[in-house]
Amino acid sequence: MLGEKIGEGVGKVISQRVLPNPGGSPTMETSFQSTGRLMGLATTETGTYTAALRADGTLFGQGQGIVMGDKGEMASWTGQGIGLLQKDGSIKYRGAIYFDSKSPTFSKLTSIAGLFEYEVDAQGHTKGQLFEWK
Repeated sequence: MLGEKIGEGVGKVISQRVLPNPGGSPTMETSFQSTGRLMGLATTETGTYTAALRADGTLFGQGQGIVMGDKGEMASWTGQGIGLLQKDGSIKYRGAIYFDSKSPTFSKLTSIAGLFEYEVDAQGHTKGQLFEWK
């Protein structure tokens, strides 16, 4: 069941490259930076994910990143999701994310699964929301 919203952020794609994928579908690597809130704290985040085009036109994405709180708190994350290409050139991803942190402030995150909504517009602007999965 979808629980409370525990995070949100907005940002920008900072780099992209096409990865070699012999015999497979095209795969794009994307890195982004964002600012927002996680567990009530102001945060900055840097992440990188790959997205592979599938036969049905959807994207399978997986990635990892680091979130830093405004007082030095840190958490890392890994996640996977499905992306849907939109007519306006944007992509909407939905998926799950898992955290690891030794920071007391973010320690609750290590025992939950998060469900995310993440969107990238045609100009590379990002926005995301994170919900606790109960």
